[in-house]
Amino acid sequence: MSKIVFITGATSGFGAACALRFAEEGHNVIINGRRASRLEELQKRIEDNFSVRALCLPFDVSKRSEVLKAIQHIPEDWRAIDILVNNAGLALGRSYFDEADIDDWDTMLDTNVKGLLYVSKAVLPFMIEQHKGHIINLGSVAAKQVYEKGNVYCASKFAVEAISQSMRIDMLRHNIKVTAVHPGAAETEFSVVRFKGDTEQADAIYKGFKPLTAKDVADVIYYCTTLPGHVCINDLVVCPVQQADGIYFHKK
Repeated sequence: MSKIVFITGATSGFGAACALRFAEEGHNVIINGRRASRLEELQKRIEDNFSVRALCLPFDVSKRSEVLKAIQHIPEDWRAIDILVNNAGLALGRSYFDEADIDDWDTMLDTNVKGLLYVSKAVLPFMIEQHKGHIINLGSVAAKQVYEKGNVYCASKFAVEAISQSMRIDMLRHNIKVTAVHPGAAETEFSVVRFKGDTEQADAIYKGFKPLTAKDVADVIYYCTTLPGHVCINDLVVCPVQQADGIYFHKK
């Protein structure tokens, strides 16, 4: 049975991979991101290759007014949202606490924490009306263990973990599932963004081991949504085989 899947941060990485994975399985997708042209390219790719529909919803998750306006004006035939993938997020910089850029801190907290809250708050009424739904929150191994120079990025993902736990409890009465998925090292645009375009520094992160791909993570997310209605994976950590957690790697 075809579902409606809302995915934030769908212009690249995990978000784009999730949109393609769900579309491949016959589900209609609402794709969100700040870069409208990328969303339109993804929409065309989806509709050209799969017998489903894709709706572009360009807005910045960190801007509360944009989020509420866009979601409140979703067309009527797109409102029966079954799955929300709160993927939009980023890391900026990797500096000692005393040397970090406060603007980077604000951007990470506004996107990773407030953005997840705003989108969830706006989408939940549609799920509550149906008395069912599934929210997937993208965390990180950084939600489980703080590492050097991770400071506020780690804090933002610890917040995602706490919000997921709280949301799961509060949504019990509405029959809505909440799953937190925590990926380890994955080779996407993530590190390029973190190091502000320094591809050499970004590439060095993945040397000596085989990292996850965006498709790997999308496959895991998709799997979590395929279980019977009475089954929910609450919390899931997925890493490359050469990574144990947020700190320990075996690099060759």
